Amino acid sequence: MNIKFRVLPIIALAMALLFAPRVQAEQPAAAPAVAPAAVASSAAATINIDKTSLNDGGDITVSGKAPAGSQVYVEVFSSDKKVRANRFDGKKDEKTGKIPYKFYITTDMPAFYKILVPKEMAGEFDKAKAAGKDWKYSEVLKKMGADAAYSAPAKIKIDNYQATIMASIIGSRGTLLPQMDEKATKSESMKLVKGRFRSPGKLLGANVEIQPDGTYTAKLNLPPSQAPGKYNVIVTAVTERIKEGDKETVKKVKSEVVSFDNKISFPTMYLNNAGTSINLLWPFLLCLVISIFGILMGAGGGFILNPILVTLFPLPHTIVAGTVMPTVLFAQATGIMNYNKVKFINWKLGIGIGCAMLVGGFIGPKLTEMITLDQFKFLFGWVLLVLAALMFWQTTPGYLANNKKEQAILKEFKKRAEAAVKAKG
Repeated sequence: MNIKFRVLPIIALAMALLFAPRVQAEQPAAAPAVAPAAVASSAAATINIDKTSLNDGGDITVSGKAPAGSQVYVEVFSSDKKVRANRFDGKKDEKTGKIPYKFYITTDMPAFYKILVPKEMAGEFDKAKAAGKDWKYSEVLKKMGADAAYSAPAKIKIDNYQATIMASIIGSRGTLLPQMDEKATKSESMKLVKGRFRSPGKLLGANVEIQPDGTYTAKLNLPPSQAPGKYNVIVTAVTERIKEGDKETVKKVKSEVVSFDNKISFPTMYLNNAGTSINLLWPFLLCLVISIFGILMGAGGGFILNPILVTLFPLPHTIVAGTVMPTVLFAQATGIMNYNKVKFINWKLGIGIGCAMLVGGFIGPKLTEMITLDQFKFLFGWVLLVLAALMFWQTTPGYLANNKKEQAILKEFKKRAEAAVKAKG
């Protein structure tokens, strides 16, 4: 019996030595599970919107809560209306010193896209606006930290072509190149987004107010004349940025996606290929006036209508150039009929030069999609200035005095016009 009691302490000591290391090893493993920092960084961001429907634009308040101390970005985009965007890269590459001559095009661009950033980033936003047309979207996103929230356009499908002048002349975009990788697609999508929406005010807004506890509010303004349909809103909260040399690791959490609808009604109509809505009343009245003056000058009025539509309405220059063609056709048809009645048409000359215009009409549309809006305005502006100068010069007394044939033509024109009016009366 005494032997048993003597053995028991030895057995107890052996068991303590055997299990003691295992208990110590298990204790540190439980620490990360209760670390406050780990819990905060993994918490999801919440989001709420005060409206689920708008009538041709309006204001929506976005609110919610993100992890404390994080930067909050609100991404808004049209989810069911896509438009075309394209870009021709004709600038010399700084690294290679060569001109790429590449043409990029997508039909998956959201008709509306905007990122709202913290109001503390207003300084960077103002710098982008002050830079004018030289601002770079990718650089501004990086400086604001909004590149972490840039997601919807980064997923679009982009076709890229190796373009040549000869290919453009024969109506081709060039040779289709292999699809770009994810990184290159994201980079090129930013350039297409900038080319499509152009101004910083359309793509960015610095009005997200963030409280120390992570609660936030933001005012989203959807301007009039935007695409109808469903819009998605998603919040990205950046909880930590870790820099290692030139590389930066961003830790972020996203909210669920919430949506709202934008509705429009007649006479406002959505133009699919333009990605915008427009009230048809004003263009109708504008075309009525322009066609009258255009026919007086022997034209359909397109050279007047084109710059006015680009300036006054939210339409891409490529869509304006294409839309004006059938618009002018109506004015030209009635003009041809009436000019033919008064015998002012020389059909041999008209058909002869018309063949040249037929070829030009084949080449022009391909060249139009390869130039920017600024280039379009510059070229069109100079054409109008030259035409205006020539027409003004031909009305000066000196020109008319030295050109008796011109005077005879004008007299004959007046005589036939008066005769036509009397015949109708």
